[in-house]
Amino acid sequence: MANVKQQLETPFVPSLGFPPEGYERRHFNENYGALNNFFLKLVFSLGSLFGPRGGKFLNNPYGAFQDSTNQVAASTTVAYPITFNTTDFSNGITMASGSRMTVADSGIFNIQFSIQLKNTTSSGQDVDIWFRKNGTNIDNSNSRFHPPARKGSGDPSHIIAALNFFINLVPGDYIEIMWRTESTGVSIEAFGTSTSPTRPAVPSAIATMTFVSNLPS
Repeated sequence: MANVKQQLETPFVPSLGFPPEGYERRHFNENYGALNNFFLKLVFSLGSLFGPRGGKFLNNPYGAFQDSTNQVAASTTVAYPITFNTTDFSNGITMASGSRMTVADSGIFNIQFSIQLKNTTSSGQDVDIWFRKNGTNIDNSNSRFHPPARKGSGDPSHIIAALNFFINLVPGDYIEIMWRTESTGVSIEAFGTSTSPTRPAVPSAIATMTFVSNLPS
């Protein structure tokens, strides 16, 4: 099994000092040995990085967040940010104010979400989910989902709204996932653990953000 804590060693630039005025074999040998050691470590590090499993040495920004509460819309004419109360993973991407996925580095990022929608009404309803960047709607980022009519009185219908989206960001930028429903009978619902058989809890919302690439120059 691979050592999950294995790290590449960053070779230190050798300190060669100033050469003497005349040739000295000792000085030559010391510098030759220092340079030889430096380049051996450099070649080893590059070989490991670009080898078949070199990606394990990369440290890219990422964030994963979820929410364990029900989220409701009090009005059909208001856009609401989807909120998150749990950070599962965070490396250069943090959650601020409960809804703002904030980046510390420039780049192109991939955002993915999974939203558990519930419809308690007797007809299908439209739900729009889109992205905002620094408080401003992102053009062409909306998706429309349609939870079907409830199965019966007291038996709501459920669907998962899921999507991924690429966006370019700079340090300090934040992204929010917004939603709007045409009926207040539609909500975002969480479920606790279940039995017979034992099943894990269902978050009301899950969002992940991963670094894809540096910004084009």
